[in-house]
Amino acid sequence: MLALRLIRVAHPAVQLRRLTVVAASAGTGFLLLSSLGHALGHPDHPSAALLRLAWCAVPLAATAHLAVAVARTDPGTRPRSALSALGLGPARLLAVSAGTTALSSAFGALLALLLFLSLRGDLPGWPFPVDGTAHGFLAARKRLPVPGTLLLLAAVPALASAAVAAALRPREPRPGPARTAGPAGPAGPAPETAVSGDDGRDDDGDGGTATGAGAGGSGTATGAGTDGSGTVTGASADGSGTATGAGTDDDPGRPLPPDRTPTGLPWGIAVLAAGLTVETYAGGAAGTAARAALPGGLTAGSAPVLAGWLLTAAGLALAGPGLTHLCGRLLQAVRPGAVRLLAGRVLMAEAVRIGGPLGVLCAVASAAYALITLHGRAAGPLGPLTALGALLVAGCAVAALLIAAVEARQLRLGTTSALRRLGAPATVLRSAAALRTAAVLTLFVPLTWAVATLAALPLTR
Repeated sequence: MLALRLIRVAHPAVQLRRLTVVAASAGTGFLLLSSLGHALGHPDHPSAALLRLAWCAVPLAATAHLAVAVARTDPGTRPRSALSALGLGPARLLAVSAGTTALSSAFGALLALLLFLSLRGDLPGWPFPVDGTAHGFLAARKRLPVPGTLLLLAAVPALASAAVAAALRPREPRPGPARTAGPAGPAGPAPETAVSGDDGRDDDGDGGTATGAGAGGSGTATGAGTDGSGTVTGASADGSGTATGAGTDDDPGRPLPPDRTPTGLPWGIAVLAAGLTVETYAGGAAGTAARAALPGGLTAGSAPVLAGWLLTAAGLALAGPGLTHLCGRLLQAVRPGAVRLLAGRVLMAEAVRIGGPLGVLCAVASAAYALITLHGRAAGPLGPLTALGALLVAGCAVAALLIAAVEARQLRLGTTSALRRLGAPATVLRSAAALRTAAVLTLFVPLTWAVATLAALPLTR
């Protein structure tokens, strides 16, 4: 009931993001039902029907990826101290978020079922005629098995909600190393507060600042001038500064998280190298292995070649956060100025948030390049279902990246407003944003093109 109320009273922008999940779920559900219809219409070719069903795993994964990106930006399920006092802690809000995702996905699956039944002619009075060329995947003269139909449609909301629950589950904070404030050393506990001066004023009394650090190394420094209009600044005791004016957990603006290096870059590079190696050796070997079929009647060489390409795509997705973090470090290299320093620090802080969708988009782009290369060698069109699947996967990847960028912008609102109050001109903020975009494009576009070229080379032999 709470999930339904949150869906009903949400902001129009939030509703638009949820509609993308509905559209993706409808497209995926229609592809699943089409594979069932193909199996009913061609009972003598069970392997072809099973292959079509197996390829539906790609749009299923894309839909789950988009659902996670939408759930991260949902303000209705963001943890708040007031909701925790009412019994809606992080675990309860996680259940609400998963329920909201399940409802959106179930609505999309229902739309897919209605469209499929109307195209088959099972719903009288609907304006959609049955096309004779579509009998191959509609199975208009066959009766749909109710258990199998419901099982296929239930896979979409089940997988999407499970992905949201796994990605947004509450995690225990990692204990950091114990630090002490001041030169006292490790002997004895750190004091609760450390104030410079007697009453927070400097010697000349014109707007001094009082600094303080919380016990245990988790406090923030605050300050106020003597006239009550001093600038409030913050810096955490462990060296990871928090910008001025950062919002609390009750408003959309929150401070940037502490800088942490993504750990997936070595694994991503290893998986990427393994995929390219498998493709090279399998493509140069004698063609004794069975041909691997793609949707639309295309063939992708031997099965090891296709497995190597899948490893290559997975490596790009894993290496995305680490590559984004590397972009931030390169921007700050060799005596950076204020704009480069700001752009680099923001990229490093947002590497985990936007790096994953960037890597997934690069993997989809390399797959699109390989598909276009194979289609140039094949005769005839790809077909409507193949075009729908490709459009669905590409649309989910682009939408997830845009939603992650919106989320990152929302989390920077407190820092951005603080910089403006400190006198930073708007041109500096715009220049930093343009520099971040240029740095990401400079690294990812050539890398994606090179990997896509190497990955598609064995498929054209």
